[in-house]
Amino acid sequence: MAIILVLLLVFLELNKNTVLGFMLAITLSAVASFYYLYFYEDKKKKRLTILCWVASLCLTVLFTWPPVKAVKAVDVRNPQKTEVVSIKNGDVQGVLTKDKKVEVFAGIPYAKPPVGDLRWKEPVSPDNWDGVLLADKFAPMSMQPVNLPIYDSLVQIIGFHDYKISLKDNYRTPVSEDALYVNLWRPAGAKNDDKLPVLVYVHGGSLKTGQPWYADYSGESLARDGVIVVNMGYRLGVFGYFADEELANESDNHTTGNYGLLDQIKALEWVKENVESFGGDPDNITVSGESAGAASVSAICVSPLAKGLFNRALLESSTVAPVSPTHSFRLMDEAFDSGKELKSKYGVKTVSELRALSAKKLVKEADTQHHMTVDGYALEKTPYEYYMAGEYNEEAMIHGYNRRESESFLLFDNANLKNYEEKMRGYFKEYYEEAMVLYPAKTDKEAKENWMEIWGAVFFDYPHYCLNRLEVKNGVPVYQYYFTKENGRLGPWHSGEEVYLYGNIPDKSKLYDSYDRELSGKMKGYFLNYIKTGNPNGSDLLLWEENLKSEDVMEFGDNYSMIKEREHELFTLLDKMQGFSLD
Repeated sequence: MAIILVLLLVFLELNKNTVLGFMLAITLSAVASFYYLYFYEDKKKKRLTILCWVASLCLTVLFTWPPVKAVKAVDVRNPQKTEVVSIKNGDVQGVLTKDKKVEVFAGIPYAKPPVGDLRWKEPVSPDNWDGVLLADKFAPMSMQPVNLPIYDSLVQIIGFHDYKISLKDNYRTPVSEDALYVNLWRPAGAKNDDKLPVLVYVHGGSLKTGQPWYADYSGESLARDGVIVVNMGYRLGVFGYFADEELANESDNHTTGNYGLLDQIKALEWVKENVESFGGDPDNITVSGESAGAASVSAICVSPLAKGLFNRALLESSTVAPVSPTHSFRLMDEAFDSGKELKSKYGVKTVSELRALSAKKLVKEADTQHHMTVDGYALEKTPYEYYMAGEYNEEAMIHGYNRRESESFLLFDNANLKNYEEKMRGYFKEYYEEAMVLYPAKTDKEAKENWMEIWGAVFFDYPHYCLNRLEVKNGVPVYQYYFTKENGRLGPWHSGEEVYLYGNIPDKSKLYDSYDRELSGKMKGYFLNYIKTGNPNGSDLLLWEENLKSEDVMEFGDNYSMIKEREHELFTLLDKMQGFSLD
């Protein structure tokens, strides 16, 4: 019985059941133990005791299932409130961090809830409100598939190695279609005439998952250094990227398939209109993003709708700059075909019928509907075509990728010597022989390592190579990084750079050492300079050279210096496959 009890307590912790669950489990086990010993000579009653105990434990799990609860803006009991700030739609009031150095305003609407008839329509400005909106909790994350809490806990243990036992997190976070809200961090006491630089961050998640309150990219650290930081929720999956001809016809702008992108641009408009009230400079805005967030920023950089809404950009581990982007993007014909398949799957013929379906039912389509497209409104052509025509929005660009980008994506689908040739032929096709010259393999280890490098290059490294050349062609100041630092957590896996760049390495974490914190200080220092001036360099930092030859990158790792970019032979082959040219 003791072993079962211990396993149950572990489950209750990992599944985030309420504290009552622990109390009931221990109490019921104590009672069951007593009766088990009391009926020790009666096998029938002993079995009945065990059965009753197991049944009661199962009911305990269900009865104490973690409730849904909004995430607080600050981890402080009864936090002090900020002064009231007046913005376009009404008055808002935020809360202060424990040390009272940063003010957080969470859950401010930047658009009407995209529900009912507003599902699959361009975002609409929110209504004005009366009184003071208390912005002390984050809004729900956008509608997306969710896992059992125990699954997320195991990911933290196995993937991130940073799971913490706590009595403060015994709940599930809410999801909803009603998620178009911004969150803002600012230095405490900032005034509306301070003209502080502004950063707008777009979260990643393959355009189908993600939330704006994740600690790795919290705006708190940058706010301590004088930056206004804003992020937002935006429509994901089928709610953000479903395309349909009927939807295009009912739109005044004849648009469909880019609702999530339009949300992000709407949030930028909100920042432009309102950030001055918080002490920010509407004429000094940097927009950044990671993974699918960076892919989104890449599209924002060329969207005519975003012209004049920001000054510069930072793209982490994604861009849709190649001739044929390798993820997060598709042409309209493909989007329409996918939309028709979705309607057929649910046996509906009209958009009205599809709108009548519940969000919980449609959310299952996230895997087929998470790509931006050329809709003729937000994007009139591909990003590559925009750049080749000299049409773009950014004044400067920082971008880069990590050394082990592919590993988290290939955990269960990597190559070995047996399937290596099939994988190589499947991707490179008529260029297979050239690819095998570059990446021969005679062992399982070589096949695995080669495929990880190729996969990472195709989806991450090469797209950044394309972007850099297009920026240089247009005379945009461009700086590129290569993150390689190993640590006890993510290391240089996909998204591993964020906690360094945004200055959010936990003070007491033993997964990072003193050099990690020193490196984070340098990376954040470059970022701060860039946010403020458009140039990352400063007197106390190594010179970060512009990548004018598309081969000079700043390595952030155990080695901290300018180096030559790797994989250029593969990049040349990928250019041939894509038909990439600057002519």
